[in-house]
Amino acid sequence: MTLRRQKQFETRARVARLRHSASVEDVDYHTPRGLDRALFLKLAACDWIAERRNLIIIGASGLGKSWLACALGDKACRENLSVLYTRVPRLFADLAVARGDVRYARLLRSLARVKLLILDDWGPEALTSAQARDLLEIVEDRHDKGSLVITSQVPVDRWHDLIGVPTLADAILDRVVHNAYRIELAGESLRKRRSQS
Repeated sequence: MTLRRQKQFETRARVARLRHSASVEDVDYHTPRGLDRALFLKLAACDWIAERRNLIIIGASGLGKSWLACALGDKACRENLSVLYTRVPRLFADLAVARGDVRYARLLRSLARVKLLILDDWGPEALTSAQARDLLEIVEDRHDKGSLVITSQVPVDRWHDLIGVPTLADAILDRVVHNAYRIELAGESLRKRRSQS
C-alpha cells in the first residue's frame, strides 16, 4: 500500500509540473513577511480543495508566492489530488497558439479536469480582450468543480482594471474572489536577504 501511494504521488507530481520542489513542512514562518501560520497550516490540510474554494497569494517579487503555491500543490499531490501548475504568461501564449484548432478545446478541458490549478505570476500587464475571454472560460469551467491558486504582485482591488473588459472582469472576479482565502505577503525580498547573508 505504501509503495502504491508513493507511485501515485510520483505520477501526480510529474503531471503537476510544479516549478519549485517545495513542501509545507519546510515553510519559513520566522522571516517577517506577514505569513499567517495558522491559516497556512489550515490550507496545508487541503480541505479547502475538497470544498472547491480558491486561494489568492499577493505580494511583491521575492516573497515566496510561487514557492508557497508549489508547497500546497505538493501537499495536494500527496493527498492524491490532481494538480497542474502553470505560469499565466505561458498559459496565455499556449492558448493563443492553440486557438482555432482542436488543441484549444483540449487544453481548456485539461485545465478544467484537475482538482487544483495553480496560476502563477498573474499581472502586472493588462489582459487583452482575448486573454480576458480565455480566463473567463478557465474560471467558468472550474467554478464549483475545482480550486484555483492565483499568485500576483498586483493587489486584488486592481484586478478589475487588469482584466480590462468590465463585464468579463465582473464575471471572473465574482467566481474567483468571493470564496477565496487570501495570503498577503509584505516585507523585504527573501532573495535579497539570502544574497546579503
